[in-house]
Amino acid sequence: MKSNQRFSLSVIAVTVAVVGLMTAGTTSGAQADEQIVPVNANAYGNTYGEWSARWWQWLLSIPEAHNPNVDTTGADCGQEQVGPVWFLASRFAGTSAVTRSCTVPAGKALFAPILNSLFGAGVGDCDPTKPGVLCNLAKLRVVTAMSLGSATLTASIDGDSLENLRQQRVQSPVLTITFPVGAVFGFTAGTYTPNVSDGYWLMFPPLTAGKHTIHLKGVSGGTVIDVTYELTVKGEK
Repeated sequence: MKSNQRFSLSVIAVTVAVVGLMTAGTTSGAQADEQIVPVNANAYGNTYGEWSARWWQWLLSIPEAHNPNVDTTGADCGQEQVGPVWFLASRFAGTSAVTRSCTVPAGKALFAPILNSLFGAGVGDCDPTKPGVLCNLAKLRVVTAMSLGSATLTASIDGDSLENLRQQRVQSPVLTITFPVGAVFGFTAGTYTPNVSDGYWLMFPPLTAGKHTIHLKGVSGGTVIDVTYELTVKGEK
């Protein structure tokens, strides 16, 4: 499956026949490094690349009926959220723009893709989901990187556009994914490895209590990923 998310998984581009997610960013306004955790940081115990692997593991472990990437309202944004970092879902390729309303506990950092792709054993690229094709890690990394193509990246928080978004690109380590019964795209329940991700990511430090808006948009080829979060940060840190 590729994500262009092929999810666009060519399933998700969030990718699809491989999985891939996409979002886009402007070049005016506040510098990205003033409003987000630096891309080279080891934040909350993990690098950006490691958090990207955890994001995929989180997303794909949730049945389609309540999967945050499928959700169009924000009703499922709290699914399986644990630890100091709160994951923000994207969209699967080929779907319309969405605005989600979500309540986030105070003290949580936020981690979200602008644009990303996932390829591997679990999403139709090699054994066992593509029988007879051996998983070659080097080749998987090449096709994952190529799937991002020529992308336009845009992101903002509370009306301030973020710059230097191309600097936010990271590769994941090799990751294992586990699909539940009722998984997105009808994937067979089970555990699969190796899989790899490549993409553009943002981590926001914990936001102040109250209302915040995060907009993420990515355009690559014919794929447009456009997600807005209307967040309410609630409670004591």
